[in-house]
Amino acid sequence: MVELSLVGKVAVVTGGASGIGKAIACSFAAAGARVNLVDIDGSAAEKAAMEIKQLGGCVRAFQCDVTDQARVDSFFSQLAGDGPIDALVNSAGIAHVGTIADTDVEDFERVFVVNVKGTYLCIKGALRHMVDQGYGAIVNLASIAATAGISNRFAYSMSKGAVLSMTLSVAKDFLEKNIRCNCISPARVHTPFVDGFLHKSYPGREQEMFNKLSQAQPIGRMAKPDEVATMALFLCSEWSGFLTGANIPFDGGFMHLRS
Repeated sequence: MVELSLVGKVAVVTGGASGIGKAIACSFAAAGARVNLVDIDGSAAEKAAMEIKQLGGCVRAFQCDVTDQARVDSFFSQLAGDGPIDALVNSAGIAHVGTIADTDVEDFERVFVVNVKGTYLCIKGALRHMVDQGYGAIVNLASIAATAGISNRFAYSMSKGAVLSMTLSVAKDFLEKNIRCNCISPARVHTPFVDGFLHKSYPGREQEMFNKLSQAQPIGRMAKPDEVATMALFLCSEWSGFLTGANIPFDGGFMHLRS
């Protein structure tokens, strides 16, 4: 059996305190990486890091707002001072429900700043050090909303389309620098965010709506965070060395198998 290993590697995972980001941080640590877990919620980041340490992982927690250029640049400079940065996973992001008609400017800008500017700043922050060291792997979390029309997800779809475009551009521009950049586009993933959304939006009907949302994927269920984490692990490992500029539709058949 092929083992996905990151032994001796240093990884940065943004949005690492919960959901998909936390699963990725756990997976990377289990694969031997020294993980730098970044989140805007410092206490949640510390809690997640403690859980990973209790499982034997090597991890440090950092409070950082990915939309703050000075803070992001300082973080990556500090990290690079300790040695190479082998991998960056941009998982930090927020969601929004609404069409263009009922999405106000403030909500649009908030989604753009976190999902697009945040990803841009973190790539830019890590990239200059990856160029100097002569290699690196970057994975961005996009969404099927980047390439498929999803109802009531205008701002979110816009932001994830931008993340996909950034992925392709970075992959092309830094191909000769031995830096790979790929993205994962999940369909629905069962995270605490989904449970919170159902509780808030459909009180008393949570299970009914959960089943309905699950059936939107032809495979008949939502993805598990650990499954997305394993894909991210593959994309940052040596086994994906021939893969760059790819958008992985991690979607349970949503894009091509819908009836």
